[in-house]
Amino acid sequence: FFKQLDRIIIHQQVELLDAILGTETSSKYEIKNHLGQRVYFAVEENDCFDRNLCSPIRSFTIRIADNTGQEVITVNRPLRCNSCWFPCFLQELEVQSPPGTIAGYVVQNWDPFLPKFTIQNESKEDVLKIIGPYATCGCFEDVDFEVKSLNEMSTIGKISKYWSGFVNNVFTNTANFGIQVPVDLDVRIKAVMIGACFLIDLMFFEKSLDGL
Repeated sequence: FFKQLDRIIIHQQVELLDAILGTETSSKYEIKNHLGQRVYFAVEENDCFDRNLCSPIRSFTIRIADNTGQEVITVNRPLRCNSCWFPCFLQELEVQSPPGTIAGYVVQNWDPFLPKFTIQNESKEDVLKIIGPYATCGCFEDVDFEVKSLNEMSTIGKISKYWSGFVNNVFTNTANFGIQVPVDLDVRIKAVMIGACFLIDLMFFEKSLDGL
């Protein structure tokens, strides 16, 4: 499936009760092609303590399955720091595809101003860079994280947080993302890009409703 794909849509599903009460339950996502057809679904696994106390730096495992229920990708994120003041313990995420086989890693890079990540292959060799904007609030517009070559001179794709409207962005945690990459990009790296999208969502866009 990934061999023919240059665009992936990820839609977070939000339970109505969670939206009303502002509670945190396991995240669920639909992964769709450019026609809006669901090709995979994803479920986050962790415990209530992590979700409510450690969010958005919580550890998790996200299991991605096809429409027959067969798991095809596993994303593992350990509990790590989320601050530019602790550059020795920044975010790192592992992607397996198929489960049990390393496809690659997403590693946060220290930068005092911009969100920066490196995409690595299964041997932990650097493959691509991801660079986000200075401000990620995304008020009334999409937020783009550019996928770049290692020298950061050329842009080959992007991960976008789509603006979903006032109701979705203020009163729920719902998120819609798009991933655009070259169609001939290694399929394992495309799987790692999905993991990068989940990491970006939790680091910059997941927000609690407490206090509203």
